[in-house]
Formats: sequence, structure tokens, C-alpha cells
Amino acid sequence: MHTCPCRLGLLVPSTNTVMEPDFYRRLPAGWSLHTARMLLDAVTPEAEARMLDEYALPAAHSLAGLRPDVVVFGCTSAGALRGNAFEAELVRRLSAQCGAPVVSVAQAVRQQMRDLGARRWLVLTPYVDALNGPIRASLEADGLEVAALAGLGISDNTHIAAVPPEVILEGARALVRQADADALFVSCTNFPAFDLWEALSQVSGLPVVTSNQAALQAALAAV
Repeated sequence: MHTCPCRLGLLVPSTNTVMEPDFYRRLPAGWSLHTARMLLDAVTPEAEARMLDEYALPAAHSLAGLRPDVVVFGCTSAGALRGNAFEAELVRRLSAQCGAPVVSVAQAVRQQMRDLGARRWLVLTPYVDALNGPIRASLEADGLEVAALAGLGISDNTHIAAVPPEVILEGARALVRQADADALFVSCTNFPAFDLWEALSQVSGLPVVTSNQAALQAALAAV
């Protein structure tokens, strides 16, 4: 176990305004947060591919000088975009650039889903269909059954951050009406779902995993 003070590095899409506040509010005493941004102008496969190919590694390298104890790659859908094997290689390459262990949100989510032991999952996202497909494929490749998946169809990241709580909660209620399941996953690090964790549990009657919750827990456990 590492003795704090501890530095958590965060790689976030440039238009993400939710993940940093979510982490700031919940970091234990002795932890500090240090962010590098990766250019992302739309939440689409094409824009996320550019972020992965052009901006992720330089952002990770920019954190190396502060000697982080752990770094989070903070984009669920980009982590899932090219499959789980690509994500594992991305984590290795990011770690080499920043000189620290790297937690990918999508990996952290799948691990927490497995740890819960739930078989059938409901999945709520803000994404367009072209990103929902890779999210489903990523989960199913890890042996997780997706009973139902619903996306809000939003490609503007600032709009994702501004989705009202009642819309997220109603999305969860609609999924529960749609299919029987054992647990609920709410995806996206820029989706304001972490603060709704208890409310989501109440309206769904299910255990809940959110991207930022899973990522923060995995990062703290990695040090």
C-alpha cells in the first residue's frame, strides 16, 4: 500500500466538464488531481478515433513530469471503441508514456460488473447508436449479458453534461420496464450520473454501476 500524499492523473476529453468535479468531491484526504485534456469535438466514433490516434499519448506524456501514482483514461466509449484487446494495448502504451499504472474506465466498469456477480445488465448511455454498439460488444466480449440498452442519441458533449437528473432517472425506469435484469450500468464520464447513484438504485431497484464511480474506485485501489 502506497503512503499518501498521492497524485491521481486524469486524461479527459477536452469537452468533458463532469469527471473532474466528480473526482474532486470524492478524493480522500492526501490525494491531489492533475488533469491533461485530449481534444474531442464530438461524441462520435470518428472524433473519438482522432482523440485516440492523435491526442491520447501526448496527453499521457504531459503528466509524466509530475510523477503520478496512478492515471485514469477517462473516456468509457473511446475505451470500448476498438475492442477490449485494443483497450488493453492502449493502457500499456499510456502507462509507458506517463510512467504510472493506468486505469481505463471501460476496464474498471467491466471489473466492477463482474465483481457484483450480476448476470443480466441494463445499460443506459447518452450516446448515439454508433457508440452504443461498441459498448455492448465490449461488455459481451467479457461475458456480461446485456438484457437491454438505451442511448439518448447525443453527440454534443456539452449537452451530455447538461442532461437533467429527471431524464437520467426516467431512462433507468424505462429500461426496468423493458427487460428483467440483475443490475444497471450508466455509461459515460461526462454524464452526470455519479451524484444520482442512490436515486438510480431506488428507481431501478437494482445495484448500479456508473463510469466515474467505477473509475475512481479502481484508481484508488491501484495505489
